[in-house]
Amino acid sequence: MKMKSPIRPELLLLLSLLLVILLYPVLDRSEARRAILGALIFLPVILATVELSQVGGYLWPSVLTMSGSLICAVAGTFYPSRALLGGKWSILTVFFGITVAGLFSYIKNARAIRDSHLYTAVSIYLLLGMQWFALYSAIDVFYPDAIRQVGGGADRHGELLYFSLVTLSTIGYGDVVPINGEVRMLAALEGLSGVLYVAITVAVLVSSYKRQDTPGEP
Repeated sequence: MKMKSPIRPELLLLLSLLLVILLYPVLDRSEARRAILGALIFLPVILATVELSQVGGYLWPSVLTMSGSLICAVAGTFYPSRALLGGKWSILTVFFGITVAGLFSYIKNARAIRDSHLYTAVSIYLLLGMQWFALYSAIDVFYPDAIRQVGGGADRHGELLYFSLVTLSTIGYGDVVPINGEVRMLAALEGLSGVLYVAITVAVLVSSYKRQDTPGEP
């Protein structure tokens, strides 16, 4: 009898990121739901750390930054302050940056393309969106008027996540706009990073695919 293969951590990470993105606007509506959302957002953080365990040199920095953001989040629950909230989002920005760098090196060094590499490639793109979302959230804590929604809106973090994803994909509907010049430049850099990531990743995957089909290559 053929045994079912276990679900790989790469697929779990991708599914957890999609779950957070889809549920964010649903849960970002009340204090009770935001508490659930705060716990849910750490699911891809933990899974990303697990996946980074197979990439040398990135595990401990990710564990330290994950722990720092978790400490700030828990402390901010009992002692609400702008410093703790901004610290949580700032540290998460660094964490997602380390995760993107580590997982991209995993793809770049692949000798053969498997499903796990494809799952990871998509996850990295979503992690880029999460990284910029965390950065915008940190900016929003210290400079609340730096990013505005046309017509206003109550679900602040939900609209920042939406703004990050549409900017990363260069859609840019214009219903959420950066006001400060510095944030405008950051948004422009996010759009560039999204375009460059897709181009570079496609080139890396095609190169690895050709290498695995070349006779004599391992």
